[in-house]
Amino acid sequence: MPRSPRKTPVKTPAEPHQEADAPRWSRRKAARPQELVAAALDLFVERGYAATRLEDVAAAAGVSKGTVYLYFANKEELFKSVVRANLVPALSRGTELVDRYEGSTPELLRELLRGWWGLIGATPVAGLTKLIMAESANFPDIARFYNEEVMVPGDELFARVLARGVARGEFRPMPANPTTTLICAPLVFLMLWQRALRATSEKDIDPEVFLDQLLDTLLFGLTTGAARERPLPPQQGPYVWERIRDEMLAQDAGGEASAE
Repeated sequence: MPRSPRKTPVKTPAEPHQEADAPRWSRRKAARPQELVAAALDLFVERGYAATRLEDVAAAAGVSKGTVYLYFANKEELFKSVVRANLVPALSRGTELVDRYEGSTPELLRELLRGWWGLIGATPVAGLTKLIMAESANFPDIARFYNEEVMVPGDELFARVLARGVARGEFRPMPANPTTTLICAPLVFLMLWQRALRATSEKDIDPEVFLDQLLDTLLFGLTTGAARERPLPPQQGPYVWERIRDEMLAQDAGGEASAE
């Protein structure tokens, strides 16, 4: 009896959408840590540290909970990544600005106060400060981390500004501590006002006016010699911090594009 001709298995072509999804899947995999960090920032700010669950972060980022553990060992490590991605770069740019700024120290202080508000205070990132103040007693480890990564570098940044002003004969010699605290405390208050206190207050605070008054008060106490008698010149063109913001946004966009 003659053998039946052997049939060669026919490979079923892949569905068009599967082939199209392959490169998209690769892009998403490369971009996933940034997506998780972005989703975590929103949830931490909205719900707080204790109430934010990793499965909620995963759902917000459009991935499984198991995927979160591929990049972050636990919620604490994810929170640290959120802080490092959203606060540390701005502090680093502030330090660079102090090192290379060519104008007067009063002008530099104005740049830093305005830049802090534009890059941090007026953004969702400001909610992290409220989170730390509300939950530090229950989560001392993240409070210590925040202090080391954000508060200490911020304090050192303003200490360098004070030292610069003294060296140039523009500021009176004053102890860095507590002078830097006196500079930073109103900024923390303004963030808390925007994120919490404003909703129940009968009066509002205009951040722009607040920063102008804060600068005037600080300079009245800090300046000496000709700097005390000479008012700040009107700002011409964009602030340096605005250019820094644009550069940081361009870098973020470039990173997302390369991930694709």
